[in-house]
Amino acid sequence: QVQLVESGGGLVQPGGTLTLSCVVSGITADYYAVGWFRQAPGKEREGVSYITSSGSRPSYTDSVAGRFTISKVKVGAQNTAYLQMNDLKPEDTGVYYCASPPRGHIFRTLGARFDPSEYDYWGQGTQVTVSG
Repeated sequence: QVQLVESGGGLVQPGGTLTLSCVVSGITADYYAVGWFRQAPGKEREGVSYITSSGSRPSYTDSVAGRFTISKVKVGAQNTAYLQMNDLKPEDTGVYYCASPPRGHIFRTLGARFDPSEYDYWGQGTQVTVSG
């Protein structure tokens, strides 16, 4: 079991940059992959990016590919996942969540990496507002 805590949200102008952080804690945190999701007002939660437990094979949805970069690093005993967001657009506005699927989870399809129902552990979310 793991716990996830996001930070780094805020208000930014279109074209700006924000970097979100997600601290993944727990005795077995090394073994959990991380996905980033977002939810705009009145819309369903959608996946935007995913990375494996080892911090490899990053993947992105089409709407953020080329603008967002996901990473997962371990410094000392702490695992942290990052989502660097460049060239932000008003449509990127929403509450951003990091989440982890069950340990060792195998996704049946590539698209399943972006399906919220595949994830068991969630952070509390951080607000990102792109407006100017």
